[in-house]
Amino acid sequence: MLFSFLTHLEYEKRSSAHTVAAYRHDLQQFSDFLKGAFELEDTTQVGHAEIRAWMVDLIEQGLAAATVNRKIATLKSYYKFLLRSGEIDKDPTFKIKSLKKPRRLPAFIQEAAIDKILDEWAYSDDFEGQRDRMVIEFLYLTGVRLSELIGLQWRQVDLQKGEVKVLGKGKKYRIIPISNSLLKNIIRYQKLFRETFSNVSESDYFIVRITREPTYPMLIYRIVRNQLDLFVQTTKRSPHVLRHTFATHLLNKGADLNAVKDLLGHASLAATQVYTHNSIEKLKAVFEQAHPKA
Repeated sequence: MLFSFLTHLEYEKRSSAHTVAAYRHDLQQFSDFLKGAFELEDTTQVGHAEIRAWMVDLIEQGLAAATVNRKIATLKSYYKFLLRSGEIDKDPTFKIKSLKKPRRLPAFIQEAAIDKILDEWAYSDDFEGQRDRMVIEFLYLTGVRLSELIGLQWRQVDLQKGEVKVLGKGKKYRIIPISNSLLKNIIRYQKLFRETFSNVSESDYFIVRITREPTYPMLIYRIVRNQLDLFVQTTKRSPHVLRHTFATHLLNKGADLNAVKDLLGHASLAATQVYTHNSIEKLKAVFEQAHPKA
């Protein structure tokens, strides 16, 4: 049934390869636990007690609440699938509740620091230097995910309309407008791309290595980390921080929450609302500084 479930995720729910791999790993880990702790080979014979025991085991291993909750979410999806398929007549995860986790606001970069990264840092004029600048600028000015940037091809970048068509989670496309400043830099980057590789094909990836091959996550991480290390004090220096910064800066400037949701490619407004807390913190700081009775 595990194979059928993973096939359902990939072809019916159109989950990403990363998501399918994570579900496979979680379910294999759960299956190994059942065999070791209860000598159970069949996941359809599992009850509430066995799942609770696995949760306790994960917690004792020192896993974060968010990680445990993700693994439990995997089980919930799996057993709902089994219930709909008629393999079980009762969902053993029905009474399982997620662990409470501390609320952490998304880390973001102050506008002054972003300005320094984009305007003051001397990027080299060769292809790799300008590519690195494009990585930083594109992540911040479009809010795309790491995987979306890596998978982006030139065919998805419409310089005439000033927009980019991004393939996001659930294999759904969304349109993101390109600002005038970013558009000018993309045109300059495209010219350098053509000079470096003789031409620009629609099937070429937007961000590539000097070999013209696609990039990979660790390369993008290194590019972002190298630039942020010079200007940013925050301990988080990942590509996702630039996505957080994109959303936070938009909301701080009064952008509509639903519009930001669509730009980020969130399925629900709840996922976007977390960024409003940063805006509220900014308002509190202004109040405490300016109000005579604060």
